[in-house]
Amino acid sequence: MLARIGNKLTLAAFYTLDRQGAPMCFRDIAASNPDCSQKMLTQTLRGLEHDRMVSRTVYPELLPRVEYALTDRGRSFMPVMQQLID
Repeated sequence: MLARIGNKLTLAAFYTLDRQGAPMCFRDIAASNPDCSQKMLTQTLRGLEHDRMVSRTVYPELLPRVEYALTDRGRSFMPVMQQLID
């Protein structure tokens, strides 16, 4: 976990999802973090999903839509993350 939160992109993704307060699609998270490549953002979100800090919901529509949101576990970690950000 320490290796995961040591990544500045992880902090940025957490901050973006927490600030929004609602599920966000990938392109909105990417737009909020323009210095990050799509590949790195994808890897970061997958890692956070694996750690159960972020949930990923796929909507099977004509154009599939995927939304990411902080889980309860992720939200409980936000005070620590906020201290790191500050």
